[in-house]
Amino acid sequence: MKVQKTIGCFLLLTGLFFSAVTLKAQPFAQEIREFKKQDSLHFPASKQILLIGSSSFTKWKDVQEYFPSYPILNRGFGGSQLPDQVRYVNDIVFPYHPKQIIIYCGENDMASHDSVTAQVVLRRFQELFMLIRAKMPNVPIAFISMKPSPSRQLIQKKIVEGNALIKAFLKKQKRTAFIDVYKDMIDDEGKPVGDLFVDDNLHMNAKGYAIWKKLMEPHLMKK
Repeated sequence: MKVQKTIGCFLLLTGLFFSAVTLKAQPFAQEIREFKKQDSLHFPASKQILLIGSSSFTKWKDVQEYFPSYPILNRGFGGSQLPDQVRYVNDIVFPYHPKQIIIYCGENDMASHDSVTAQVVLRRFQELFMLIRAKMPNVPIAFISMKPSPSRQLIQKKIVEGNALIKAFLKKQKRTAFIDVYKDMIDDEGKPVGDLFVDDNLHMNAKGYAIWKKLMEPHLMKK
C-alpha cells in the first residue's frame, strides 16, 4: 500500500513537472500570459475590431489614434508566425467576440526558412481562417498583404506569390477582404521605399503606418 502511494505521488509530481515544462516551452507563452493579465484587470468590451498577427501590429502602439472612430483591440505579438496564431486562437480571438478580425501575419513564416514557400504560407493561413470561421461564421475577416521591407528583399518574390495566393483564396470566401499595402510601399523599380521604415529596415515608422491607415480604413466596420 505504501509502495503504491509512493508511486502515485511520483507519477503526480512527474505529470506536474512535465506540464510546467511544456507550458514554459511553448513559444510566446509570456506574451499570452501578459494579455490574460491585462484582461483580468480590465476585460475588453466585445464588438471591437480585433487585430491579430506579428510585430507590425505589436509595434503599432498608437493604433487607436489612427482610427478614432473605430474601437480597436490589438492582440499582435512580435515574431509570431501563422502556426502561433493557430496555437493561441482560443486565447487571442474567441474570448473577445469581435465584430471584425484583421490579420497581419506570414512574413515571418517566409523569412524563417527556405522550405517555407508561398504555398506553405497559404496552407497555414487557411488553417487559421477555417478555425476562426468554424466558431465565428459571420464575423468579417480581412487580411493585410505581407509588406515589402528593405531587410527582406531576398524573400520579396515569395511574398508577392504568397499575397497572390491568399488574395485568390479570400476572393472565394464570404465576408472577407484583402487589403493590399504592398503596392503602396514599393517604388517605381519595385523596391521597398526606405523612408517608410525605422533603422532596422524591417519595422515601419509613422509614414508606413499612415499608408496602412489610408488603405485599411475603407474596409473597417463601424457598426
